[in-house]
Amino acid sequence: MKYEIDKEEKYYLLKPKVEKIDSTLSPTLKADFITFEVEGAKNMIVNLENVKYIDSSGLSALLVGNRIFSEKKGSFVICNLNEHVMKLMKIAKLDKVLSLLPSVQESIDSIFLDEIEKNL
Repeated sequence: MKYEIDKEEKYYLLKPKVEKIDSTLSPTLKADFITFEVEGAKNMIVNLENVKYIDSSGLSALLVGNRIFSEKKGSFVICNLNEHVMKLMKIAKLDKVLSLLPSVQESIDSIFLDEIEKNL
């Protein structure tokens, strides 16, 4: 799967360069989440700015990412969802499970706030 990855000290920012996350790409995405966690990523932000469509296997990949980082007491944030993807999240009730934010900056702020709270 083609994406940009920005590896910061407190978080990794993953931005897919594809318009569709479906059954052909989701196994790679799941494997990449595992790899990033093993590399030492504490928190993950997934910027879906370019993604226009996501199917059930793509949603499953995001849930795997959420589980991987949650189990390590990290944050997994998804941002910049278009209307169609957000509607799918709501239909699947994943808006109650996943952290969905409007922008990258709000996602970064959320991670820094979580880090501060963990250290108190």
